Amino acid sequence: MAKRIQFRAHGGPEVLEYVDYQPAEPGPQQVRVSNKAIGLNFIDTYYRSGLYAPPALPSGLGAEGAGIVEAVGSEVTRFKVGDRVAYGSGPLGAYSDVHVLPEANLVHLPDAISFETAAGVMLKGLTVQYLLRQTYELKGGETILFHAAAGGVGLLACQWAKALGVKLIGTVSSQAKAELAKAHGAWETIDYSHENVAQRVLELTEGKKVPVVYDGVGKDTWPASLDSVAPRGLLVSFGNASGAVDGVNLGILAAKGSLYVTRPTLATYANNAENLQRMADELFGMITSGKLKVDISQRYPLAEAAKAQTELSARRTTGSTVLLP
Repeated sequence: MAKRIQFRAHGGPEVLEYVDYQPAEPGPQQVRVSNKAIGLNFIDTYYRSGLYAPPALPSGLGAEGAGIVEAVGSEVTRFKVGDRVAYGSGPLGAYSDVHVLPEANLVHLPDAISFETAAGVMLKGLTVQYLLRQTYELKGGETILFHAAAGGVGLLACQWAKALGVKLIGTVSSQAKAELAKAHGAWETIDYSHENVAQRVLELTEGKKVPVVYDGVGKDTWPASLDSVAPRGLLVSFGNASGAVDGVNLGILAAKGSLYVTRPTLATYANNAENLQRMADELFGMITSGKLKVDISQRYPLAEAAKAQTELSARRTTGSTVLLP
């Protein structure tokens, strides 16, 4: 028997249970992975709370981890028992000692990158890769706005943007987080607890605003995001940390300057094994070259997943958090 986290009903962190379970044998195109580290992400709280619907209840949780292949299906060709692997795109169930995934959802993990680093960076790092390199392909010299710059995704974005020669303005909630974001490459920061975000963007850009805003916060930052995008610019809404944006009047996009809005997801970009491995290789290359430093700032035993999610939801974490089986 192995251990996993599951939930039988939607709710707060208290619905999470640490239980025994029997891992399944891998199907023909599946791989069974012995997890060595598991990533904690905001999207996990969306499934637990009911904002996103899991396939069925009771449900496992989590979509990111790294470990060693312990069994492969009869049709698997890219992996063998003993391979180091990582994943960041599900299916749900990563909060477990052992996880069974489709072969196409796994990538080869270089020896130079630890399991903790991989588990703490796969989803966040691949997210930053598609945001900065594909959703809007940043060019050196541009200035952008990135919300929650001291979070796990934000700190990676600060570093990646700097490596591209881009000036990143990051929003934060405290002076300590402002210092953290700047230490990771943010050009300027805006403390939204006492500063007007849109007004500061105007000042920092000499009235030009920014060609793209990256917003993973959602409801709370939506108005300021719209007011910070330059005419014909792009607002990239990629998360709902403060709640989902609703009741959007499309006419406001015209009023604000013929703006574009997109709601991208990793699944669209990493839609096959080749694209996923290509994106991961670029991410791993950024790490091994020293351009990207992954901060594993919090570590919890798998059994304390509820506590870890409580801290994450209260925004008391920085960088990446991992669960250890």
